[in-house]
Amino acid sequence: MPVYRDEAVVLRTHKLGEADRIVTLLTRRHGKIRAVARGVRRTASKFGARLEPFMVADLQLYEGRTLDVITQAESLGSYGAEISRDYAAYTAANAMVETADRVTEAEGSLQQYLLLVGALRSLSRNEHGAGLTLDSYLLRALSLAGWAPSFQDCARCGQAGPHTAVVVQLGGVVCDDCAPPGSPRIDPATVGLLGSLLAGDWEAAEASGERDRNQASGIVAAYAQWHLERGLRSLPHVSRGASDQ
Repeated sequence: MPVYRDEAVVLRTHKLGEADRIVTLLTRRHGKIRAVARGVRRTASKFGARLEPFMVADLQLYEGRTLDVITQAESLGSYGAEISRDYAAYTAANAMVETADRVTEAEGSLQQYLLLVGALRSLSRNEHGAGLTLDSYLLRALSLAGWAPSFQDCARCGQAGPHTAVVVQLGGVVCDDCAPPGSPRIDPATVGLLGSLLAGDWEAAEASGERDRNQASGIVAAYAQWHLERGLRSLPHVSRGASDQ
């Protein structure tokens, strides 16, 4: 059976038998794969801790008939322990890996892989608020998947902005002519924050106020739930306290 190596971030795990585990991975070059890690639930396992959710590892695998098998794992990013110590970071990370699981398939995407690894690294280092990091990740992951929102020009007709009516079903902000009756309106500062989160402009995002962050988070959540159809099970559990933003 062919043997191959790749870098991967662990999205989720499931128990298999008494000592094994099925690991869902987003890899750098092979897309999303499911693989068996033999004996990792034994206390003597050499690489069990390297195959926990949010961890990044250099793996050696061989192709199986239904599931590949992990034979070696060397840690590249031990983010799980730091993330798990903080509830806001932990809930944000769960929403991130669930999103990555939903927007990637077997063919994979190097950009999606790098985006997720960067977001998890940022969470583990507490570089930005967990809420801001999650919202930025969601907008950028959805954009890479083909659902880029517009927070400047009208998402429907392209009329130059700024606009304050937002309709997630139409793709972002819309002009007054395109806005359906009763469309919600948001503050210009919130529109600016959404644009900053999409662009990764952290200086502008971190200068935002709590009200704008809360409003932006609601829009990002609605946008993600709309495009992912079944919704994200982990998103309602995300901590959105002021200190977590």
